Amino acid sequence: MNQMGKKVCVALSGGIDSSTTAAILLEQGYDCFAVFMITCEQGFHTQSKAEKVAGELGIKLHILDLREEFEQILDYFCGEYMRARTPNPCVQCNRTIKFKRLWDFAQEHSADYFATGHYARVLTDERGQKGLYAADTAKDQSYALAMINKDILERLILPLGDYHKDQTREMAERFNLSTTQYEESQEICFIPDDDYAAVLEKRCPEIIKQGKIVDSSGKILGEHSGLYKYTIGQRRGLKIAMGKPYYVVKLDALTNTVTLGPKEELMHSKLSACGINWLIEQPEEPFSATVKIRYNNRGTAAFVYPRDDYVEVKFEEPVSAITSGQLAVFYITENNKNRIAGGGWIEKAWD
Repeated sequence: MNQMGKKVCVALSGGIDSSTTAAILLEQGYDCFAVFMITCEQGFHTQSKAEKVAGELGIKLHILDLREEFEQILDYFCGEYMRARTPNPCVQCNRTIKFKRLWDFAQEHSADYFATGHYARVLTDERGQKGLYAADTAKDQSYALAMINKDILERLILPLGDYHKDQTREMAERFNLSTTQYEESQEICFIPDDDYAAVLEKRCPEIIKQGKIVDSSGKILGEHSGLYKYTIGQRRGLKIAMGKPYYVVKLDALTNTVTLGPKEELMHSKLSACGINWLIEQPEEPFSATVKIRYNNRGTAAFVYPRDDYVEVKFEEPVSAITSGQLAVFYITENNKNRIAGGGWIEKAWD
């Protein structure tokens, strides 16, 4: 298919994935321009990389200072920890900033499509409708896109969905991109040195609050200096000797307590999730799915029961460390491919 004249806005971070995405689209005949977003002070450090690669590709780069809009992500991040929940700021950013604010900008500049360097696929189903599918690689990032607006799928291009990371690096070398020399960052963009506790303590110092560490019977085992330092399923760093492995099984913001227990107390067979985002027509009946409860989770077979404004999930076998605040994503199988039906924020888990 001839893509000459089709205009694409590429979200360019200055990394190897987004730069290779732009190079692929140029090679396919698209008319590309790029946008780089500054979300925090750290964003200025990578701006020069984005500017350099845009020059190498010969495309126009727009710089958007979105620090004011990004405050809502920081508020969400701190607010969830204040409620003793574990947030997912990257998913929230994709929903409200990258695939909303940047797509709005793309449309304002007459783009036909929007592209990113995520490892996921947008495919057309048998009914001619676009859907979001997992990539068939270990790098699959479809989970992080589960909360984007369904309407954008018609205009979204994800060129890396059929490639492995090594193949992306090989393509970047073929395109002579400077980004091949950069190491890939695993950090959240607004958390320097991966020290999320320091960010929380600076932004909301009231979160530093001493409380009790107990077991499931209420027996006091010790003290903590803040719930934000713990997460469900945590074993290391508890500094409490129990004679056998104990894990964080519950965090309670109302009582400011951390509850520890053996591994079996981490296992649950049901969860509820709210704020559901459907990427298919909203189901009215229960359906079978593979449900992922965190980014690096392989997923577990389950039945999903749609309710008015939430869903209940019943797993075929108990799942460990279901965490409030994280995202549950529902995958259905279509033609041997894993399609995202929808996703929602985990509220609670039970047996």
